[in-house]
Amino acid sequence: MRVIAAMSGGVDSAVAAARAVDAGHDVTGVHLALSRNPKSYRSGARGCCSIEDSNDARRAADVLGIPFYVWDMSDEFAEEVVEDFIAEYTAGRTPNPCLRCNEKIKFAAVLDRALALGFDAVATGHYAQLRTGDGRIEMHRAIDMGKDQSYVLGVLTQDQLARSLFPLGDTTKDFVRIEAADRGLAVAKKPDSHDICFISDGDNAGWLHEKLGSKPGKIVDEAGTALRDHDGAYAFTIGQRRGLHLGIPADDGKPRFVLDIEPVSGTVTVGPHDKLAVDFIEGVKPLWCGAVPTEPLECSVQLRAHGDEHRATVTVSGSDVQVELHDPAFGIAPGQACVIYDGTRVVGSSTIARTARLSEALN
Repeated sequence: MRVIAAMSGGVDSAVAAARAVDAGHDVTGVHLALSRNPKSYRSGARGCCSIEDSNDARRAADVLGIPFYVWDMSDEFAEEVVEDFIAEYTAGRTPNPCLRCNEKIKFAAVLDRALALGFDAVATGHYAQLRTGDGRIEMHRAIDMGKDQSYVLGVLTQDQLARSLFPLGDTTKDFVRIEAADRGLAVAKKPDSHDICFISDGDNAGWLHEKLGSKPGKIVDEAGTALRDHDGAYAFTIGQRRGLHLGIPADDGKPRFVLDIEPVSGTVTVGPHDKLAVDFIEGVKPLWCGAVPTEPLECSVQLRAHGDEHRATVTVSGSDVQVELHDPAFGIAPGQACVIYDGTRVVGSSTIARTARLSEALN
């Protein structure tokens, strides 16, 4: 097959490209330029789209002896990922830009361009496994659960999975680094990327303040008593404890957490940890990796990129997904993804629109 290897400049994508070559594919390396001003994105080894990363990707392609190009995806990235990030925080939700980038950029815009140029598939360094089952392509968790990235890939459709290659899904990260060193790849010891690539200093609240300006509001307790003013509700997320700077002890002396964000008035409500408990989730905009469940599905769900699984009953009703958790979860933020698993197999995902206690949701 003719394969585009998406090369971020990190060790994972370099080894994935190498394995695609070993498998006999005709491989071309591509690095995605996600900003026309790369200095505005994270520099050093903590991002995935800096000038240093582009140079690292090019050097890896040279070692592998494959053609290498840089594709300008800055307009698509700005519209589909950055603007979406701003809009979601403005609406009082907490988005996952890496998931949105996979959905809209790496496995939509890149794959569409690759197919238009006569390529057959896109290979990436994501940690997930693809298997064939019942005439479909199934996506399963990676064997290295510490690196498993199936959560951020839960937005992929059957057609996209059929055109995707994840060569690292059956390998641990430690082995990938050893393999990279054995292949003479300079990125073998390069640190993993962290944080959001388009926020250069990692200060999400500060970056949003630059984009949105001051939007004053109040932090209140559950009784509505004002505790202090704030400069923008976009600086907070459900379940947050750090950075509240209340300076006023709670009556019971226990720490307080963000319980609710009202974006119109800018009111942020805080309260005790037990008030964060939810066992009902309503999801919207579902995307299915395979067949849509037609009956209530006894399964597990993951509600954060690095969170634990929760046993659940999932019912699909048109474009809505209702999730009843068998045990409460805490601090679940609207805007994040609810990814559904049947064992290790990814069934699909939806965007969390509402959370509640089941007794409240049924009223």
